[in-house]
Amino acid sequence: MASWRGMTNADIEGVLRVASEIHPDLPESASVFAERLSIFPDGCLVLALGDDICGYAVSHPIRTGHPPALDHQIGEIAPDADQYYIHDLAILPRVRTRGLGAQCIEKLLLVADGYQTTCLISVYNSASFWGRFGFIPEPTDTVLAAKIRGYGQYAVYLYIM
Repeated sequence: MASWRGMTNADIEGVLRVASEIHPDLPESASVFAERLSIFPDGCLVLALGDDICGYAVSHPIRTGHPPALDHQIGEIAPDADQYYIHDLAILPRVRTRGLGAQCIEKLLLVADGYQTTCLISVYNSASFWGRFGFIPEPTDTVLAAKIRGYGQYAVYLYIM
């Protein structure tokens, strides 16, 4: 049975394999995953089935309304970070529909508990999936809207209180 656990540096190769299958049009480099893991390990999880990585999640605090651009390093968590950001949740199709996405979101929302809101950029028309957990669209300014477009045609900025 697949289960979620904390990500390690040894998992990054497996994370890249999952990312290339799930997000072929939204590539991110190994250095981005390694950086997020080094600066906020509590927000980095992998879905492991034995030694096989079949999913991952990356999340971290940000300043409200300032999610990172796709495939960009952020350097550090801003000292004035006041919003939690779920950067990515990806699960291979062969292990979906087992409630594993919900398990991961529950874990991430526990980490996010100290923040007033949690946000994400929904991709591939997945806003309805996130809506099941209470996420709703958030209005964006011009700068944020331009950044969101970098995540693809169907990207939507969502948040939950």
